Amino acid sequence: MFTIAYDDIYAHPLPEGHRFPMLKYELIPQQLLHEGVIIHEHIFAPQPATEETILLTHNTNYWQRMRALQLTDREMRAIGFPLSQELVNREITIMQGSIDCALKALQYGVSLNVAGGTHHAFADRGEGFCLLNDFAIAANYLLHHKLASRAIIIDLDVHQGNGTAALFSNNDKVFTFSMHGAHNYPFRKETSDLDIGLPDGISGNEYINILNKELPALLDNFKPDIAFYLSGVDVLETDKFGKMKLSIRDCLHRDEAVFTECYMRGIPVAVAMGGGYSPDIRHIVTAHCNTFKAAKEIYGL
Repeated sequence: MFTIAYDDIYAHPLPEGHRFPMLKYELIPQQLLHEGVIIHEHIFAPQPATEETILLTHNTNYWQRMRALQLTDREMRAIGFPLSQELVNREITIMQGSIDCALKALQYGVSLNVAGGTHHAFADRGEGFCLLNDFAIAANYLLHHKLASRAIIIDLDVHQGNGTAALFSNNDKVFTFSMHGAHNYPFRKETSDLDIGLPDGISGNEYINILNKELPALLDNFKPDIAFYLSGVDVLETDKFGKMKLSIRDCLHRDEAVFTECYMRGIPVAVAMGGGYSPDIRHIVTAHCNTFKAAKEIYGL
């Protein structure tokens, strides 16, 4: 069984000026269906996450003010979206999507959220287009319900997962690994369990060599029950903000490396898409669809 989380609400609640970054959430499942990579039965629509689940990770005051649409203009400038009920509904639906993917990964081996990867959200604030932190919420859900005892977050978005690092800074049950641009946003980095800051202009070969050196040892030493993989495609050389030199093929090889190392060790993987800001939407959609194809092929689904 191959499962992906998608709901129409992922793509539609934002004003026109914010629509381009969200367009991929509509196009990815359409393209996967068109190519025959998935069928409609592979897609499930999550329900909104509950308050009880959200508060396993986030500050009560922050959540209640968000729910009541009372976050300040300053807070929303840091997040980058205008606050609305539709935005909050979208966010909490994406949160449940990553939880559901984690549960389905435990059952089937791998599951992917068309959205997610909101790794800049802290317990008490959001930033960088992230209101709530989906992988933190999903990991805490599994730990709280004793469905896993150890989780690893493999964050290969070009931007450091600063919110994720802060949320698990004192939690030895979750290992945070972030491989990111050293000179990219956020300019004030937090401390993950392992941070690898990469230079501007790094090539695909250099990138893959570092990943192949570090990831197997992490998995062998930490022995997670589940891996959360943030597969941002803002590492592409075409990305407006990435500053790296990975091709679409390099990005695919990165995904294959993560899935292969986890599959060889029997580690289920829950995936979220993360960032991607290439001016040509086709580059973004192709790279993200390759992540789904790699997961399906390596897990034999």
